[in-house]
Amino acid sequence: MCERSFILTRWKSTDVVAFLFLCLCFAPPVTAQVEQPHRFELRLEETEPGFRVTPASTQGLILHRFVRSQQDHFLELIRLDTTFEERWRGSIPIERNMAFIAAVTRKSHAYFLFHAFTAKYFELYELDHESGQYRQYTINSLIRFSATECQVTGRGVLIGGYFNRVPLVLFYDLYTHRSSILPGLLNEDGELTQIKVFEDDSFQVLIGGLNHLRQRTIWIKNYEPDGSIISNYALVPAENTGLIFGRATRSEGNIHILSGVYGLRNSEYSRGLFISSVDPTGLQTTKYYNFGDLQNFFNYMKARRSNRIKERIERRKIRGKKVRFNYRFLIHEVIEHNDQFIVLGEAFYPQYSSVSSAGYQGFFYPRAFSGYPMIRGDQVFDGYRYTHAVIIGFDRDGNLLWDNSFEINDVKTYSLEQFVRFDVQDDKIVLLYLYDNQIRTKIIRNSEVLEGKTIDPIRTLHENDVLVKARRNTSRLDYWYNANFYAYGIHEIENLVPGGGVEKRRVFFVNKINL
Repeated sequence: MCERSFILTRWKSTDVVAFLFLCLCFAPPVTAQVEQPHRFELRLEETEPGFRVTPASTQGLILHRFVRSQQDHFLELIRLDTTFEERWRGSIPIERNMAFIAAVTRKSHAYFLFHAFTAKYFELYELDHESGQYRQYTINSLIRFSATECQVTGRGVLIGGYFNRVPLVLFYDLYTHRSSILPGLLNEDGELTQIKVFEDDSFQVLIGGLNHLRQRTIWIKNYEPDGSIISNYALVPAENTGLIFGRATRSEGNIHILSGVYGLRNSEYSRGLFISSVDPTGLQTTKYYNFGDLQNFFNYMKARRSNRIKERIERRKIRGKKVRFNYRFLIHEVIEHNDQFIVLGEAFYPQYSSVSSAGYQGFFYPRAFSGYPMIRGDQVFDGYRYTHAVIIGFDRDGNLLWDNSFEINDVKTYSLEQFVRFDVQDDKIVLLYLYDNQIRTKIIRNSEVLEGKTIDPIRTLHENDVLVKARRNTSRLDYWYNANFYAYGIHEIENLVPGGGVEKRRVFFVNKINL
């Protein structure tokens, strides 16, 4: 174990400009829900990489990028406050054999995790948001494994990943500086579905795999803050049913609520959604809802096609026949609000091209969906297309209260990730996502649509800025604090100048978004 303390060099640079501009809202209030009050820009050279962004709640944002060159090897950092005023900037030297794994925040600190390429250890950097001071921890990984995610508690650090195809979670105690593999994990192939930390520093691990009947199911493992196991049980699927993927939260009375998608006993295709409640004794209640049971699931289609499907569903129900649909679907969020549980998920499908080669980036989220071959016959994997997001409300007994959907246009990505975000405001919910430099928004109240899809372009610095269309989407939108979000990425910008010329600039940008 190695522990050191350093201080970031503080300095202001005239090369870096933090820009503040006001969003002009001329539309009536019913359609002007998106404001963009601040924008930060940093000029980049032609091949210079952009930054990742880690939110630090009301303390702002941490911009970071891993810089490699023949002379230098370091983590570059910039902290912005909520008005995008630069508070400090500096760098942390990183060993050359290190690979970046994750960045997470907890309260007043940000944590950056790196893994040694050829050795059994991690390097963790704990950064104080306000002062810029940081501390380094060397973590013994005990065995060499592929790390995919990181979470931080008040007591320690949780590093999740796979040893070959077996999921595991390493717990590093920040007080005793000891590492341990969490007890109760599977010794067989499986999926590390979720690591969730609760306010009292206890935490939960969800593992997907096959039970003794060869059905896909999910194991729920609860731990004390020190990593000792509290409970370990598996959900029991209905006959000939498999539980493919899920997300969980914890409710009053230590009741665990888990919602996900189900299909045939070991299929990757989803036929609907389930919601399970598990009490502290392990008593389970699970309810299943076919996609055909949802009122608005097919509204992403054109009206004529959607109506035909709904009519077919009704005819089959009248005849007493089962309704069967096959979708690839991921649940992203389960939250509790106003005595109900709100679940958000997205539907997608893999796309193949007949060209001889295509860009491909592997991913690990979750592996059940990542096993697509690069080549299928004479076709090559060419990314994922998203069709729509679905948001659903359940009561405490798992009864379906309402559902709604949000069409996702044109989104193509080479890694499965969450695109649609949402914000609950009194008696309405705002859904939004960013694609092709446009913020697309929809406002609902339960199953009712208060406002259909609206489009707001990403605000640039100057009125005459023209965004050059990128070959691949590089912009992202994510949660920040309260009803604030942030969008970031790289923009290629052109401006007409006197005399008919064109001035170009390439910038890394961050926009603040208010709802």
